Amino acid sequence: MTRKIWVFDTTLRDGEQVPGAKLNLYEKLEVAQQLKKLQVDIIEAGFPASSTGDFQAVKEVASKVGNTDDIIITALARAVKADIDAVYNSVKVAVNPLIHIVLGTSDIHVEKKFGKSKDQILDIGVEAVKYAKTLLPEVQYSTEDASRSDFEYLWSTIEAVVKAGATIINVPDTVGFAVPEEFGELIFKINDRLKNLNDKVLLSVHCHNDLGMATANTLAAIKNGADKVECTINGIGERAGNAALEEVVMALHTRSTVYGAHTNINKKEIMNTSRLVSSFMGIDVQVNKAITGGNAFAHSSGIHQDGLLKSRDAYEIISPVDIGLDDMELVLTARSGRHAVKNALEKLGFQSLTAEQFEGIFQDFLALADAKKEVYNHDLYVLVENYYAKNEEKQDVTYSDYFYELIDLQVISNTTFPSASIHMKKGNEVLKSSSVGTGPIDALYSAITDACELEVKLVEYHISSVSRGKEALGKVKIQVEYKGQTYTAKATETDIMKASALAYINAINSIVVENLLVANERNESMSGLA
Repeated sequence: MTRKIWVFDTTLRDGEQVPGAKLNLYEKLEVAQQLKKLQVDIIEAGFPASSTGDFQAVKEVASKVGNTDDIIITALARAVKADIDAVYNSVKVAVNPLIHIVLGTSDIHVEKKFGKSKDQILDIGVEAVKYAKTLLPEVQYSTEDASRSDFEYLWSTIEAVVKAGATIINVPDTVGFAVPEEFGELIFKINDRLKNLNDKVLLSVHCHNDLGMATANTLAAIKNGADKVECTINGIGERAGNAALEEVVMALHTRSTVYGAHTNINKKEIMNTSRLVSSFMGIDVQVNKAITGGNAFAHSSGIHQDGLLKSRDAYEIISPVDIGLDDMELVLTARSGRHAVKNALEKLGFQSLTAEQFEGIFQDFLALADAKKEVYNHDLYVLVENYYAKNEEKQDVTYSDYFYELIDLQVISNTTFPSASIHMKKGNEVLKSSSVGTGPIDALYSAITDACELEVKLVEYHISSVSRGKEALGKVKIQVEYKGQTYTAKATETDIMKASALAYINAINSIVVENLLVANERNESMSGLA
């Protein structure tokens, strides 16, 4: 039987220390509710002594999220009475409240930060724990900068605060200085002594990512006896961030025979949580980041796509479905091979193409992919239609009649009357529309929506630069909602307004593709009945 690892999420405290990532009360509550769905064991909701607003936010999380016995709510306090009181008064309304105290143990912190002796700091820590125990039964003590501390002094501190009543000992690698081998050894030595001192005390770790080893150090700690891990969603946090919750959880799940440990995390809520935190905090997830990055389950290499279509485990060790995604994404680019393109065409219903027909379409695909960078399903429909027209072959359907194409646009941006006009076509039909909005993008998307006559709702809009200089490319990625389903699309252009329009039209054409597929399935079903 595997060992349970407690998951302590500090997205709302350490994660919120990222410059510009401050959340308001509503956003904190929303993230906390999602963390509860994710089934973390402990939520650190903030640093209540830092401001009245943070105190109120922690209190709201404690009362509205911590109102059941399946989750613990805590907040951070320095080893001073006022901070401890602030934590107590903000979390006490939770069913399971916890006081978290932090105080440094390294020579750098003791001598340079506090300007006190080691004995003085140890006594301050002990008195803080004793005071916290008069308020609540559960107290966590964090030995800040433990990985750079003298081991015997570190242990003396741990021993003293455990005897004073601490129920959780947290060992932070505060500045990401440790490497897995030495951090694992440190945790092994502490765990050996701690379990002999009091085997009911949980041993926890908190790793930062300054050298890119936060997840590796956390896993090394688990292998050497740590009972609890402190993480953040998407690995956010001050400086280079913290150990990413999703990475630690999925490593334990995927390599369970190595670690012999599990968590209670609801893995299917990982992507929902990642997207919510990214959206509210305005922090993009690195596209090639493990587990939650946009490319984590996207494949564009022809060799990889071929291998995946033959056997999923050729290039995937985690199923995207496990973390709440629909499936892997085979991105069609100029690097995609014949197998991937043929598979995509067959999914669209083109299952009876001859070898000659497919080869002709594939050559046209390569030419389009070189020009467009990424080819969408609606492009494949048009490629097939163009091939038939070029070779004077009979067509059952004129697919281009279903899809929208941008002809021209005009956007006026000002503070009083932002407006946009759009000129599009759908087959031979010319579509024009104008609209005003709260800003230029809102006006542009309103005009496109009016022209298409589809009730499409923009859920997420993101723009980034993918090159530099006067000819810099702007990449726009959006997510829209239509009849309860979400669709994601992107476009890249030197003109960001054009990129925005193309991304939105690509998303609308994705909706059209899905409707076509449903219609085709219905027709096949009816013909089967006949």
